[in-house]
Amino acid sequence: MILKTKQTAFGQINGEPVTRFTLINDHQTRVSVLSYAATWQEFVVVEDGVEQPLVWGLDSIEDYQLVGYCLCQSVGRVAGRIGGAQFDLDGQTYHVDMNEKGHSLHGGAHGFNTLNFDGQLSTTATTASVTLTKHVPSELDQYPGNLDVTITFTLDENDRVTISFKGDTDAATLFNPTNHVYWNTTADRTSLDQQWLQINSQQHLAFDGEKVPTGEKVAVAQTAYDFNQARPVTQALADLKQTTGGIEFDDAYEVTPSATAPIATLGDTAGKRQIKLYSDRNGLVIYTANPFDNAKQAAHHYVALATEAQTLPDAINHAGFGDIALRPDEPRTYTIGYQYERLDK
Repeated sequence: MILKTKQTAFGQINGEPVTRFTLINDHQTRVSVLSYAATWQEFVVVEDGVEQPLVWGLDSIEDYQLVGYCLCQSVGRVAGRIGGAQFDLDGQTYHVDMNEKGHSLHGGAHGFNTLNFDGQLSTTATTASVTLTKHVPSELDQYPGNLDVTITFTLDENDRVTISFKGDTDAATLFNPTNHVYWNTTADRTSLDQQWLQINSQQHLAFDGEKVPTGEKVAVAQTAYDFNQARPVTQALADLKQTTGGIEFDDAYEVTPSATAPIATLGDTAGKRQIKLYSDRNGLVIYTANPFDNAKQAAHHYVALATEAQTLPDAINHAGFGDIALRPDEPRTYTIGYQYERLDK
């Protein structure tokens, strides 16, 4: 097995050079990651001599700034919303950046998706990796504790991508990062009409009108939110609109952490390919979107499905949602795996 790596320039942001790191295995599967926002810019497989992109990537830093949506970017310290932008930890109340409707979203205005990381390529006999590091001082993002974060993307010879997030702090803080990856596994990539989704989950979270968890877990059985059997995304959207009036999925599911049993799987209805998701945390957020055209977003024409594997959102404010505290001398590492599989061979 010969896995290759390469490093190229990818423009500048705020006067700093942005670097693109590329990992290639012997099947010519290609993964590219940007230093800016630890962005997963490419996941491309080769099927019968033809390149098939699986995630949404853009061609320039300017495009990423224009599009937004945290497109395939790493988000943290805490993914999702913290209700009221405040939390109690070890008997003390903390207030963090209120960057969305009175709440904190994806780590605030200076979260991981705004940072330019240092990167280092490496290989083993069976893997290629890029390791991205950043020191995040407390005064930058208003969270307690200075944070050292390490995000590593690894591609193996079996077309599996693994992302690990390691956090180390000098004071008690929160740590619940993820990658906000957007998928379209279909051949023409013009919509989600030919994409299906399956989630191993019995409950999803109830949200208030501002998409903050209420603390209640709701059974998915016999509802539009039930993906225990694989369903075309557009069928689920139609069911959602008919039963609740909802026009998009932006929802959090409780899952069973596992490195061997997927928490979710997605693929194309033509039966050519699928992606299995693995996570060591108990939550999966899904989001249907069209990041590239506001008019189509308004018309609910969706071309992308985001999956955010994490501990359930707003966990610090809800008993039973999970422990996202990070303390000195107790570094924590979280891992998400994405396994590409060819189905028609």
